[in-house]
Amino acid sequence: MELFGGMMVMMSILFFFLSVVWFVLPFVILSMKGKVDRAVELLESMERRLSTLEARLTVPAAAPSEPRWAESPHTPLFESPPPGDGM
Repeated sequence: MELFGGMMVMMSILFFFLSVVWFVLPFVILSMKGKVDRAVELLESMERRLSTLEARLTVPAAAPSEPRWAESPHTPLFESPPPGDGM
């Protein structure tokens, strides 16, 4: 009979700890869910920014026919003065 009483005390202690875990576990899961959702949002925004950077840095497949300096409005198109200036 003593053995049965000892087993019941151990089982009651075990069930007490299991019930505490059972009641605490949903709060732990919900708090982790919020943190994971926030991390997913941050990763998605970083992915969008990286894809825009990558799109800007990619080299176009076809090279332009005109040189790059001819497209700039601040660079003169002629290196020497045009003919007829008297030089």
